[in-house]
Amino acid sequence: MSEGVEISRVSVDFGRFRAVDNVSVDIRPGEFFSFLGPSGCGKTTILRAISGFLEPTEGSISIGGRPMRGIGPNKRPTALIFQNLALFPLMNVWENISFGLKVRGIDKAERRRRAEDLLRIVDLPDAAHKMIAQLSGGQKQRIAIARALAVEPKVMLLDEPLSALDLKLRQHMRSELRAIQERTKVTFIYITHDQNEALAMSDRVGVMSKGRLQQVDTPERIYNDPVNGFVASFVGENSILEGRIQQLDRSQPCFVTADGAIACVAGPDLTNAARTKVYIRPETIKIGDEQVNTLPVVVNSVIFEGNVVSVIGRTESGAHLTSQFTNRPGLMLPSVGEQIKFTFAADAAKVLKVE
Repeated sequence: MSEGVEISRVSVDFGRFRAVDNVSVDIRPGEFFSFLGPSGCGKTTILRAISGFLEPTEGSISIGGRPMRGIGPNKRPTALIFQNLALFPLMNVWENISFGLKVRGIDKAERRRRAEDLLRIVDLPDAAHKMIAQLSGGQKQRIAIARALAVEPKVMLLDEPLSALDLKLRQHMRSELRAIQERTKVTFIYITHDQNEALAMSDRVGVMSKGRLQQVDTPERIYNDPVNGFVASFVGENSILEGRIQQLDRSQPCFVTADGAIACVAGPDLTNAARTKVYIRPETIKIGDEQVNTLPVVVNSVIFEGNVVSVIGRTESGAHLTSQFTNRPGLMLPSVGEQIKFTFAADAAKVLKVE
């Protein structure tokens, strides 16, 4: 069974440096929750505080409604998977998986039975007698997960466990991790700087910057409705236009740029005095002039990436916009140096505070 994690007004200081600043979030039982952010944003510090390897300077952490202050890592209902996995090379697979049970005094037959059950859960039923050196990178990841599950944690903590894998294997392991979490129903708290991992696997995502939690929401809302410029820029790609808000109090806000006024939608907590920019996703920008917003551009480059093609254009003022298309047979693309028009709907142009 799983348990929820309640993080209430948690701050963590290292001397005069505040690594985590007043973070509050309730992670639900059985949820796959990811903390997403750049290196140094405080996400791993939060994970260490949940696991008990450090105490918050301020605030509190509860697991299953039970306050964790003063309770060490070995007494908490958590299991932590590190980036380096820390598997034992001189033990075979089933011995690695059952090591935590051996420490707890469980007899060999029961340890073996439990290890074989977990090998079926992680889809490696024939690997019990293999040595760690005989496994692929993805198989090692699954053994590390099985070993953590062996002690029946209520909460699984994962600190960027896929970062050492190549791209294809990372993509495969995303679906594997999600499938394991759905089968076991254990609460997963996942730390990553990879937006694709967070969006693909999570029920909800918490985006962090400089120790602060910027937004907590579903992957769809994080991507489609970012609350500020940092979230919009960190999660996905954007074309960004500078300028100033005009007519904020009307039903159709207007944003004035060096290339003219564009119709847009206003993000949360905006005022006419706020420092703002317009953020436009590349898949919402088309070639033509059928939408409400149209900007003439000169094509700077056309980038072919297999399944997608990006056309980058420069406006008269020097701003760069990117239009992204799904590749398909017969797709007609402009040439570098050609003058074209980029067009986008008002609801594709989001005015957000710069954070």
